[in-house]
Amino acid sequence: MNTKLVMILSALFLAIAGTSLMFFPQEMSAYIGIGSNKYFALGIQIMGGLYFGFAMINWMAKGAIIGGIYNRPIAIGNFAHFFIGAIALVKAILADANMPFAIWILAAMYSLFAIVFGILFNRHPGVQE
Repeated sequence: MNTKLVMILSALFLAIAGTSLMFFPQEMSAYIGIGSNKYFALGIQIMGGLYFGFAMINWMAKGAIIGGIYNRPIAIGNFAHFFIGAIALVKAILADANMPFAIWILAAMYSLFAIVFGILFNRHPGVQE
C-alpha cells in the first residue's frame, strides 16, 4: 500500500475540512442545519484548528515509513479519528436517512480512511499485497 498517497490524501481532506470550519463556521453550521450562535461558532473554529493541525501532522509524516511499529502513534491516531468519526456519521445516517448529501459523502470518506488506517496499523510495512 502506498502510504505516501494515503497520508497526502488524508492531509488534504483534513486541511480542507479544517480551513472550512475555521473561516466559515456560520456558513458550515447553516449548511448542515444546526443553527448558529457566536459560542457555537467559536467551538466550530477551534474544531477546525484541530483538523488543520492533524492535517499538518499527516503532511509532515507523508515521507515516513508507516505500519507495524513504525510511526505507530500517527497510524493509531488517524485510525481512531476516522473510525470514531465513521461510526458517528453512519449512526446518524441510519437514524435519519434524509441527512444532507454532504453527510453521506463524509460518512463514506471517513469509513474509507478508517479501513485504510486500520490496515496500515495492523500491517508491517514490508508486507506486499
